[in-house]
Amino acid sequence: MITIIAGTNRPNSRARRLSDYYLNLLAERGVEAQILDLRVLPADFTSTALYHNTGQNEEFNQLVQMAAQADKLVFVVPEYNCSFPGVLKSFIDGLPYPGGIRGKKAALVGLSTGTQGGVLALNHLTDVLMYLGTAVLPQRVRLPLIDKYLAEDGTLMEPLYQQLLQEQADQLLHF
Repeated sequence: MITIIAGTNRPNSRARRLSDYYLNLLAERGVEAQILDLRVLPADFTSTALYHNTGQNEEFNQLVQMAAQADKLVFVVPEYNCSFPGVLKSFIDGLPYPGGIRGKKAALVGLSTGTQGGVLALNHLTDVLMYLGTAVLPQRVRLPLIDKYLAEDGTLMEPLYQQLLQEQADQLLHF
């Protein structure tokens, strides 16, 4: 099982549309996968599910279980202020430690409306994941100027982006 994490809680996000695209890539390869959309995080999870409240928020626990049951993870991460979204960091901080996603393998996809394709966000997230004991696939896909190439219906119109995602999905399956 592969869990794809749409790395923002923003409604109608590009990260969610790319997560759906990645889900289809994996389905074409006959791989069971699911999407963990941070948009469905409980609004109060930072005060009801973290620290001394660990394990006490059932809605949050269901999302933790989605990450825990995965053999591999795909993080689809928009760049926010030269890093990844704070809600993604808060979600990661709420995972059991040690444990949680320790020993899992992860692929990273960065996207941005600017020209860097989320490189700083991916670097920062890689550091966090490696600290937690999650192995990161070396081929991290960066998708700059995403608003020019990703339609509202989730169609990805840039052949190079399609190729990079297909190659990464193939590598993830053998990672």
